[in-house]
Amino acid sequence: MNAAAIDLQAGVAGRVRLRGEFAALSPEALLAHFRTNCAPRWFAVPDPVETGRAKIDAIVDGVFTFNGETHRLGLRFDWLVNPSVDVEWHILLHKFYYATGLAMAHAETGDARYAERWCELTSTWIDAVGPGFIAADVTGRRVQNWIYAYRHFVGETRAACVTPAFHERLLASLEVQVEYLRAHLTPKRNHRTLELYAIFLAGVAFPEFERAGAWREFALAELVRNASADLLPDGVHCELSTDYHHLVVKNWLCVRRLAAMNGVPVPREFDAALGRALDFSMHVHKPDGVVPALSDGDARSFVDLLQQGAQLYGREDWRYVASAGGEGVAPATQAAVFEHAGYCVLRSGWGSGTRAYADEHYLVFDCGPLGEGNHGHLDCLSFELAAHGRSLVVDPGRYTYSEAGDVNWRVHFRGTKAHNTVSVDGLDQTLYAPKAVAPGTRHAVGTVRHRVLGAAPVATLHAAEASPGFVYACGTARSSQYPALHTRHVAFVFDEYWLVVDRLESPSLHRYEQRIQFAAESHGACEWASVGASRVLQMPGLVVAVDADGADSLEVEDGWVSPEYGTKFAAPRLCVTRTARTAWLPTLLLPTRSARSPAVVTLRARPIDGGAVGDALDALEIDVQIVRDGAATRDRLTFSQPRTLGGPSGAPGGLIAERFDDNGIRVLLNATSVASRRSDLA
Repeated sequence: MNAAAIDLQAGVAGRVRLRGEFAALSPEALLAHFRTNCAPRWFAVPDPVETGRAKIDAIVDGVFTFNGETHRLGLRFDWLVNPSVDVEWHILLHKFYYATGLAMAHAETGDARYAERWCELTSTWIDAVGPGFIAADVTGRRVQNWIYAYRHFVGETRAACVTPAFHERLLASLEVQVEYLRAHLTPKRNHRTLELYAIFLAGVAFPEFERAGAWREFALAELVRNASADLLPDGVHCELSTDYHHLVVKNWLCVRRLAAMNGVPVPREFDAALGRALDFSMHVHKPDGVVPALSDGDARSFVDLLQQGAQLYGREDWRYVASAGGEGVAPATQAAVFEHAGYCVLRSGWGSGTRAYADEHYLVFDCGPLGEGNHGHLDCLSFELAAHGRSLVVDPGRYTYSEAGDVNWRVHFRGTKAHNTVSVDGLDQTLYAPKAVAPGTRHAVGTVRHRVLGAAPVATLHAAEASPGFVYACGTARSSQYPALHTRHVAFVFDEYWLVVDRLESPSLHRYEQRIQFAAESHGACEWASVGASRVLQMPGLVVAVDADGADSLEVEDGWVSPEYGTKFAAPRLCVTRTARTAWLPTLLLPTRSARSPAVVTLRARPIDGGAVGDALDALEIDVQIVRDGAATRDRLTFSQPRTLGGPSGAPGGLIAERFDDNGIRVLLNATSVASRRSDLA
């Protein structure tokens, strides 16, 4: 415990500072007041993982499980000792999510053991620990969860274990913790947001506190500054983690809802920022209602936030996505670009055409910077793909923040080779190396942990366009770790299949490895077939075709995916390797409704004349043939490099897609050009 925490803890022994007539009340009268005062309105926000009944029942018996790791601490234990090598385990112990879970279990059963365990854990924590232990954000979460539980045990059920003496100590501890937060706010980003929400919640829930009004005013003013500093102009949170973006939005929405319920005015700037953040949420949700775990985070749904936003602001497009197309009005675009974050979301539609909402095709393309903080993964130009209600190509997730153990899983899950992009010579896109931990962090001083020590790739999104049955995006990444320039074209062709076409360009010879990570349900269910020059990989819900000409190797590797912290599953990933100076790596992805598709896919690619660059031409022509149910489709796709990347004079770059009948006569044509400046996307 640091000195500031010890000093603040000493104040808990005194009486809580209350305003006016409340200051003169005895502990008994004070408890009687809080048991009957229902004027402030607030709500609990339980964590669904940490409040499960089995987990709560085990905690009653002294057994604690966090992040998939269980420790038997007993009924009384040393709060300052971490039984795990992972500091995140200890953090969850001190965040008290289970306080809300104990209240929920007591409400459902009336079993006094849940109330008694809440009183015991809260009391022993007050005895042993101060508000600043580990970090300020831990204090913030604990304040929130204590207040959620307080409403039930004190105001709703009048639990017998809540004595006047315990109640006064609890209020005094809450006051000290809130004052600590105000004096020790994290400088910015997601931790500051939750800390400010905790301060605002305390100010709303306990208007009897002498400082309650000051807490509310301070929190609202700082939240406006927090939103301005943390939210990029396109509405994406500056850490560029889809999961942390939504955790921040969740806290902002809690503040906004609390303010509305209690008649507290909110600055217009706050509403505007929250609206931009919810716009990103609307687009990044997959058709199955799950947000991909880009950079650190879990793959989970946040559609409830869109529903809350729709209720607050009357936005019918948010309501549409929150209800999976059941209510509201569909968003207007199939290609949503978030220029500052570098995210691009492409869709076949929104369920208003021939496909049901859940069956629509979805692809999110990451063509942006690493983001602030330490949550960015080394995954520039990576993507996720979903269709027909399935996540088919997935981000691996984060799994852990710990670097302990024989395998450094933190480094593995964060590295370039774990993602759906191209690695060069086995290197990460950014220098990522061990560095001693500095003072003031969660980890012990002197501990060596990997950190991003170099510049992120220079990423540019050149195009994102949509027309009926056709969406297209193009981006580039230039790393400081190697001279090769990576260009990725992504196209949804004639409302049927996806093409991911990579071009690597360098004056020197390199080993290029294109990897595509599939979902865990495909583990042990991948089968290879050869169709002409194509190699075809079939798995549940997906057919993948690769042009084998020029490839050094094509193999299905053993990969890992982690849908939530502390959990990982074996999952296959495709690795296509080619050694060259300049190379094209085209891959076709055909989503299917059935577990096993009878489709036969042929993919043949060839560079075409258009001005030589290195040892390959700067345009690629691809012939595609798909045969299924007795019918064949024949397409020709021509990808060309953007003019700004060295393409021939007069060639705007981009994609031309042509479809032919059985006589070789062109029956459909669709063409798009790559913008020459990123500002063209605005």
